[in-house]
This record gives sequence, structure tokens and C-alpha cells, in this order.
Amino acid sequence: MPVIQPPSKVLVSGANGYIAMWVIRNLLEHGYSVRGTVCSVREGEHVKKYFVGYGPKLDIVIVEDISKRGAFDEAVKDVDAIAHIASPVYSCADMVQIAVKGTAGILRSALQFGKSIKRIVYTSSAAAMLREVNQPTIFTEKDWNFQVVELFMKQGEHASDMTKYRASKTLAEQGAWSIVKEHQHEISWDLTVLNPAYVFGPAIQEVTDPTSLNFSARMFYDHVADSAKSAKQSLSTPNFTWVDVRDVAEAHRRALEIPEAGSERIIISAEPWRWQDFIDTANSLDPPPQLSKPLPRGNPGIGSRPPCMNDFDNTKSQRILDMKYRSMAELTRDTFADYEARGW
Repeated sequence: MPVIQPPSKVLVSGANGYIAMWVIRNLLEHGYSVRGTVCSVREGEHVKKYFVGYGPKLDIVIVEDISKRGAFDEAVKDVDAIAHIASPVYSCADMVQIAVKGTAGILRSALQFGKSIKRIVYTSSAAAMLREVNQPTIFTEKDWNFQVVELFMKQGEHASDMTKYRASKTLAEQGAWSIVKEHQHEISWDLTVLNPAYVFGPAIQEVTDPTSLNFSARMFYDHVADSAKSAKQSLSTPNFTWVDVRDVAEAHRRALEIPEAGSERIIISAEPWRWQDFIDTANSLDPPPQLSKPLPRGNPGIGSRPPCMNDFDNTKSQRILDMKYRSMAELTRDTFADYEARGW
């Protein structure tokens, strides 16, 4: 029997974000009710407008500062599960503290006030598993990025945004597991952590132009759709893996439902990539995309892909969540259709 099932109500934090919007859409399409948190009334407007057809199945509440003690006390009441997605990315000086305090805070609120909660899914990152390597490496759920935590502790506020982001995800996730262990005899819910790779795909959050895209979606646009910017990038080296945002959303719903996902870390990743692969895929689309700028060409026919330096084993997601990942062709087609519809 599923841990939760429709019409259960799920709390989704950071509701106006790239991943969270798709999680909400997936949940609503499958018959769930959703309570979404946003930082301001303004940030909730697009969410309400986009999902207006679902009426009372969606309600939006304001949590101005997720790092504030007790910020989620009211939001966690009378929900059956939580998808905690809210976390700063590259745009905040206090990125690490906000991520750590926000994650600990929502778990402590659930512990004290979430009497009907059965499962919490926390969106961590594959970045919490990385370490610097000098040869191709396949990371698994057993890996932790202690290396970046040490670097952040050493560099502090002078650390790069990338270091802060990776440290924030590692420390926030470690903190979450520590709280669960500390209160294991008190809690009525269990924790599942999802660790997505780089997330690409169509955007349904509020965006006005390519510069307003979130970090990973902006990376994709700059490398694969903007020929001027793409020409300045390294296109041939596979350094990481990718996953479609819609598959990340599907993984969240399945992780909320499937009993065996409880108390697990699960990598969400499709395959390694190099930018030239996406560029070649975009140029092979039929009919070709009608964008405002010519497509990058890069170096077509660059040859076989060398081993990926940072690969991730996704077999656990296939075994527990029965994930079947979208192809590069489908992601590229649908993302470029989104650009075309926006007049980009």
C-alpha cells in the first residue's frame, strides 16, 4: 500500500521554483492536493495563475524566511507529506546557513506540529556526493562530499559560489539525517532524500527572458541555444550527468508514495553529457527550431565521447522508484519548443 495516495495533501516548499513547479504539477495531475510555500505574495502570484484550473486543490502560504526558527510551524499542519525543495542557489550570500537552517527547521516543525505527516522527501543534490577526482569516477549513494565542506570551512565567505552551493547541499542533507536519527523513536514519518544531477528541461516557473532562467536552465540555454555565448565554452568534455526536470518531479511523487523509498538516498540522473551532444541533437531536430538567434554548431562529428569524470550510478532509482528517464532528444525537443513559444 502506498505511503500516501490521492487525494492526500502534500506541502511543497519553494513552490515558485523550477523543480517545485513541476513537482506541484505532477502531484495535481495525479489527484493530490498541494500546499505551496513562497517567500512573498508576489512570488505566489504566478503559481496561483498557472494552476488556477485546480481551484481549492492548491493553496499558497507565505514563509518569508525559511531559516527563521518556527518558519514552517503553521505550514506543516494538516498535511500528509512534505516535499522540501526550497533552497538558495548561487544568488545568496548566506547560501549555506539558509539551506542548513531551512532544512532543519522544516523537519523540526514536522516533528512538533506535523501530526498527520507520513513521509518527507528532501531535494538534495548529486553535488553532495562529489569530490575532486583525477580519473573517471562513478559516484553512488554511499559517497559524501566531505572535501567541499572542508574547503568551505577554510575559505568561509571568500569561497566560490560553487563551493558554497555544494557545501550547502552536503551540510543540509547531513543535518537532515542527523535529526531523523536523533528523533527516530519520536517521529511518525520517515525521510527520503533525492540527489538529482544537473537538471534541464522546459521551464514553467515565472521567467521573462533567458537571463531570468534558474542556474541550470540558463546554462543549457547559453550553451545550446545562444551561438555567441556557446562559442566561448568548452563543448567536448563530459564532466557531469543530467536529468530532465519532469523526471525529477516524477521521482518526487514516487518517492512520496513507494514504501521502499523510506530512509533512502537516491540518485536521480539520466546519463553523462557534453555540450556538443546537446548541440548536435538540437541541430538534428525536424522540423528545426525557429528561434530568434541561429543555433550554435560547435564542432559537429567530434567523435566518440570520452569517459565522464563525474558519473552517477542511477540503478537504485530504477530499482526502487522504477524510473525510466527521458532521452536527450525528448528533452532537447521540448525545451526548444518552450523557447520558440516564448519568442526566444
